[in-house]
Amino acid sequence: MRWISFPAILLSSFAFFSTSSQAHPHSWIDMKTYIQGDSQQITGFKMVWTFDAMTSAYMLDGEDMSAEHKQETLERVGQSVMHNMMNEHYFTYFYNGEEPIKYKIAKDGVLTKDRAKATLTFDLPLSKPQPLTRDSLRLLIFEPSYYVDMSWKDKSDIELSPELAKSCTLQLVEPNPTPEQMLYAQSLPADADPDNALGQLFTQTVKLNCK
Repeated sequence: MRWISFPAILLSSFAFFSTSSQAHPHSWIDMKTYIQGDSQQITGFKMVWTFDAMTSAYMLDGEDMSAEHKQETLERVGQSVMHNMMNEHYFTYFYNGEEPIKYKIAKDGVLTKDRAKATLTFDLPLSKPQPLTRDSLRLLIFEPSYYVDMSWKDKSDIELSPELAKSCTLQLVEPNPTPEQMLYAQSLPADADPDNALGQLFTQTVKLNCK
C-alpha cells in the first residue's frame, strides 16, 4: 500500500503539486472535531477530516472504485491509513499545560468518498479521562513538516459534547508566525528535506476553559 503517512505520500508525489518557490503546503484537510466527555472530564475526540480533491485522487489512484468494489476498497485503504497514522500520534496533540495527554489506539475508522473528496472519520479515545481544568487544556492538530494544511475553517467546526458545553467554553486561536518564519517557509524548494518544526508554527490552537 502506497499510503504510508501524509509526509511520505506528498514527498513521493510532488509531480501532482505545485513546485513553485511558495510550494507549502501541498495538500489540504478541512477538519471537524467533536470533543467528547461529561461535566467532569474529557474522554476523547471524534474526528472528521475531508481531503482536498487532488489528495483524494492520489490516495485512491489505481484502486478499484467500481460500484461492485468501491466499499471494499474504501475499507481497505481506510484501515491502512488508520494503521499508519498511529505512528504519527494521529497528528493530534492534546496538552494539560506543557504535559502531553496520551491516547488509546484510534477506533471506528471509516473512509468515504463524496464526488471528488474523500473523508476519514474516526474516534480517538484518551488513555484515561482528563479532568476538566480552568484554562490549561489545549488541542493542536498538525502535520509537523507543514506539507499538509490541517485546519478548522471556523470555530463552529469544533464542538463540545452537550455535557461538556455546560462546563466549558473554547477559543480557536489562529497561528501568528513572524514575517521571517513565513519567508523561510515560502523559500523552501519542493524537494527540500522536511522541516519538522514548521507545522507547529502554522497551526491553530484550541484552548479550553472549564469551570
